[in-house]
Amino acid sequence: MDSGKKRRLNKIFQKDNRTVIVPMDHGVTVGPIKGLVNMQSIIDKLLAGDVDAVVVNRGIAKTVDAGNAGLIVHLSGITMHCPDPNNKVQVCSVADAVRLGADAVSVHINIGANEEAQMLSTLGMVACECDDYGMPLLAMMYPRGPSIKDSHAVDVVAHAARLGAELGADIIKTNYTGDAESFKEVVDSCPVPVIIAGGPKAETTQDVLQMVKDSISAGGAGLSIGRNVFQHNDPAKMVKALSAIVHENATVAEAMKILGE
Repeated sequence: MDSGKKRRLNKIFQKDNRTVIVPMDHGVTVGPIKGLVNMQSIIDKLLAGDVDAVVVNRGIAKTVDAGNAGLIVHLSGITMHCPDPNNKVQVCSVADAVRLGADAVSVHINIGANEEAQMLSTLGMVACECDDYGMPLLAMMYPRGPSIKDSHAVDVVAHAARLGAELGADIIKTNYTGDAESFKEVVDSCPVPVIIAGGPKAETTQDVLQMVKDSISAGGAGLSIGRNVFQHNDPAKMVKALSAIVHENATVAEAMKILGE
């Protein structure tokens, strides 16, 4: 690995090779939803919780100060109003992200979608450009499309994760499979770090913390969770609770105490 990519990855991953990332690219897909109306305000709250990195789109990256957190610029986009919202297209280049001072870029790929072939072509080309620039690549690899019966099934999640690594991603974000034993199969079969997505807003905070704890016990490298953080009633404390599990091996009960719950 070249020194530039290594230095940028070191800003996203702590010395334990784990990370707490909060993605906030939702404004393109669904608009200014709760928690993402004032972007600098929510980023300030996340920084107060010592978030490791944030994911934003290029326009937001121009206008916010991410402080000491890693800045990940998202290169993919499509809106919920599109006839096929699974068809993520490239809307930003690696060169643009370099100019914005990014520490990494991310792309979103839906495995099993009708336009999977085009998205994989984009992933491959972006991976090559990232190597040219020494830019880490986070691939959001989701089993999502007409041929996918269960988007959390271990076989399809493992395939999605491995596919992202095979095509050159440095970090894989994908679905949690529901239990530590099956998620370990995903981690063990992927040669680069695997972090979990948060999915829809969870019913309870404890459910989120337990999922993170179980993923870490399976060898996961952390998380990239959005709504369950930026829509929490105290995002700073939620980041602290997640970081305690990821970086300090805290129990769920200990993390809940941080939240005062």
